[in-house]
Amino acid sequence: MTLFTYLIPFLVVLTVLVFVHEFGHYWVARRNGVRVETFSIGFGPELFGFNDRHGTRWKFSVVPLGGYVKMFGDADAASSPASAALDGMNEDQRAVSFHHKPVGQRAAIAAAGPIANFLFSIVALFFLFLIGGHPFPPAVVGDVSAGGAAAEAGVRSGDRITSIDGTAVDRFAELGIAVRNGGGKAVTIGIDRDGEALSFALTPRQETVPTTDGGSATIWRLGIAADTGPYGVAEAARMSVSESWEIVSMTASALGQMVSGQRGTEDLGGPIRIAQMSGEVYQVGIVALLWFMAILSINLGLINLVPIPMLDGGHLLFCAIEALRGRPLGARAQEYGFRLGLALVLTLMLFATWNDLVQLKVVAFFKGLVS
Repeated sequence: MTLFTYLIPFLVVLTVLVFVHEFGHYWVARRNGVRVETFSIGFGPELFGFNDRHGTRWKFSVVPLGGYVKMFGDADAASSPASAALDGMNEDQRAVSFHHKPVGQRAAIAAAGPIANFLFSIVALFFLFLIGGHPFPPAVVGDVSAGGAAAEAGVRSGDRITSIDGTAVDRFAELGIAVRNGGGKAVTIGIDRDGEALSFALTPRQETVPTTDGGSATIWRLGIAADTGPYGVAEAARMSVSESWEIVSMTASALGQMVSGQRGTEDLGGPIRIAQMSGEVYQVGIVALLWFMAILSINLGLINLVPIPMLDGGHLLFCAIEALRGRPLGARAQEYGFRLGLALVLTLMLFATWNDLVQLKVVAFFKGLVS
């Protein structure tokens, strides 16, 4: 049960997102004349694979936690330069070597992986919005019921709800939670209407609605509904870009707050947490799974842009330094940079895994055994 509920969904989700990321690097590298030696899903010994007509080895490896594209001239999977081999290359070899390409081309290849992740999110959300509408709609008013509290106060379709009782909101569901928890108490909602800031005090009204078991229930309503779609092609495209940017902003903000100490690091999860969430979301349905993959894809893209050697952001940092200096950093400086980057990445992975174990109460379990 655990295999089909958690492990397989996790492997599917991770394989798709890693493939998207690495294919971004591969595609741009090939467009710039770089020979790609290996395209691997996973690390470690090869499980199976094949060679294409360009000489690239496409393979699945034993440890399925990531992947890499190894280009001609790379010393390892992290694209650190093989200094001795680079110095001894002839002109034909230099022409297809990643490290002999102009700095702009190398920067484009490094950035292509995260960009591919962002594009995947946009495309996934586009089809979600186009076919089924928004599963977690933003705080935008859709229908306004005639005779309801909102209609009588002057709330209109298309109004964006910015706050509830002074607290900023992003999702329409937050309004429903506030009304239910209020038990009939008036709520004050802030509205953005075409750039104009408005405020409305709304008192919910009781309504009796049928339940699935044939009975009835009394609920509180303001008389407004979310704009859930489905949407046309143009609107779905606009919303997919807007929603992806919103996810980028929220994720980057959360990471910044963790670094500055304004937010705890307990939300920082690793592969165990991702596996758990993949299984739980898979059980909800395909729509929730696609939404989860879109969010995870953006997270993968953003993390890889952190300027740490070993990550794409580290390569971009080296390219920026080279562009400013007019020449690359020395081989020893790059080597030390990659060593430091490896240490930081491994430390982050260990910390995230520890967080996962704490969240799953595995640590408490083992402490109980010892005591």
